[in-house]
Amino acid sequence: MPETRPQIRTFPCRSDNIGVLMRDPATGACAAIDVPEAAAVLRALDETGWTLTDILVTHRHGDHVEGIPEVKARTRARVTAPARSGSAVPQVDATVREGDVVTVGSLAAAVWETPGHCDDHVTYWFEEAGIAFAGDTLFTLGCGRVLEGPPQVLWRSLSRFLPLPDETVIYSGHDYVLSNARFALAAEPENRNLKDRAALAEKAKAEGRVLVPTTLAEEKATNPFLRATEPALARAVGLEPGADPAAVFTALREWKNRF
Repeated sequence: MPETRPQIRTFPCRSDNIGVLMRDPATGACAAIDVPEAAAVLRALDETGWTLTDILVTHRHGDHVEGIPEVKARTRARVTAPARSGSAVPQVDATVREGDVVTVGSLAAAVWETPGHCDDHVTYWFEEAGIAFAGDTLFTLGCGRVLEGPPQVLWRSLSRFLPLPDETVIYSGHDYVLSNARFALAAEPENRNLKDRAALAEKAKAEGRVLVPTTLAEEKATNPFLRATEPALARAVGLEPGADPAAVFTALREWKNRF
């Protein structure tokens, strides 16, 4: 029987970005999720022997798009970017909005607009494959910094992940795992699952690995920014249990900014 699950390669880019290639074995189509650094993406393509056909952009920030011109010149890959990014993403072939569908060979993703980190941010949700490319919206044990709009906007974006299946695999755009773990432990020191996860993150780092991707089940159990309904986290930010989760999230995010 032919392989039907996507093939994924992750690799470091720049100082702390995570590069991702996803290949559809049924057709050979292959997408890069953002291009933080051209050399790293091209090296990964050489190592795998995969042929890049698509570049899926999550948002316009330079550390996610600056490698596009060189990679496109080498591969002629089709660049898909958020419509809200305007001219900030180079050499765009197609733009997408909430509710659109993108395909990489036989693999199809729903486009979610997930603002908060920035207004143009999107997430690519490959439902059949059970994979979400969350960019800088949701990180392992953390979330993106709020750069545009009020924090409640990012909370709404994060809340969209909560109903997904627990086994959903989530790829994020950066390796902030250890710093996120330190903050999460400060916010919820009695969380046994979190203590175990933080220890696992330290072990992975020592072995040259990083806890990306993650799963939604793991994040719901350990990521404070997805746990804003938990009484312990409301108390941690000086609010009453049962407080508005958006208010708890806002207080957590402001604390993390200073942490």
